[in-house]
Amino acid sequence: MLALARKFPEPPRKANYQNVLDAPENMVAQIIDGELYLHARPVDPHLWAGAKLFAEIEIEMRIHGDADGEEPEEWTILPEPELRLGNDVLVPDIAGWRAVNLQRNRARRFADAVPDWVFEVLSPTTRHIDLGSKSDIYARDGVSHLWIIDPEARTLQVSAHCAGKWLPVLTLADAETASVPPFEKYNNPLSRLWAGGPLWPLSG
Repeated sequence: MLALARKFPEPPRKANYQNVLDAPENMVAQIIDGELYLHARPVDPHLWAGAKLFAEIEIEMRIHGDADGEEPEEWTILPEPELRLGNDVLVPDIAGWRAVNLQRNRARRFADAVPDWVFEVLSPTTRHIDLGSKSDIYARDGVSHLWIIDPEARTLQVSAHCAGKWLPVLTLADAETASVPPFEKYNNPLSRLWAGGPLWPLSG
């Protein structure tokens, strides 16, 4: 008797970079563990916290970086860069590279160079992946420092890379002063990062 062939469902196809290119312009597209994730561009208070921190660190490095008479360490810091880490495509809120590490990878794009520092702002739509898969990938690929801001709880969680995992360094809250690695010279109260705070870090 002739056996009838049974058709099994095909496994889901993994997302590829073309899916990222085809994503709507108003969406952030990421590939995490083979799956395409889309979410809308950030809005307040998410956008406020990210923009404020980016501006403050830039100003701190340029104005106060050499206040102690030493040559300031050079960084390249970018908002929402596209990172290609292995088969994953990630878009952190902010990422930074030490100049010495970019020098080693100068023939490659920022997307291919592992950042030394990543900053993520939690939101209702991205919280689960920022605290889960994305953090795991950053640790797997050797990102040295991870900062995670929660605008609703008004906290900053700081972690350092240790043997492929994240080692919690400290958690700051509300108006405590942030002076933590890798930006120990950044010495401003967290209250500046919450919506409704001062517009610029030198405004008092």
